[in-house]
Amino acid sequence: MTDPSETEIQTEPPQIRFLRRLVTTLTVVMIGGLVVIISLLVIRLQAGDAPLPAEIALPDGIKAEAVTLGRGWIAVVSQDNRILIFDRESGALRQEVRIKD
Repeated sequence: MTDPSETEIQTEPPQIRFLRRLVTTLTVVMIGGLVVIISLLVIRLQAGDAPLPAEIALPDGIKAEAVTLGRGWIAVVSQDNRILIFDRESGALRQEVRIKD
């Protein structure tokens, strides 16, 4: 009989060693990806907001339906099928585009 305190040291099959290394590598890559995503979120959320004018004066009789913010401009879609493009800093009207029905 064999003594239970004397266990044989068994070598692992190559497939088990490969799987262990694969799981370890994937875990390290996943942790690294999480660190990158969290750091990008922190950097992005700490960035200051772009300046906006205090108010935008729409021409008489125009009601806004939607607003879109771009780099250096603000687009207002009106109920009468027009797109009004305003300067982001001054709020002055830069362009008007009519939408055909």
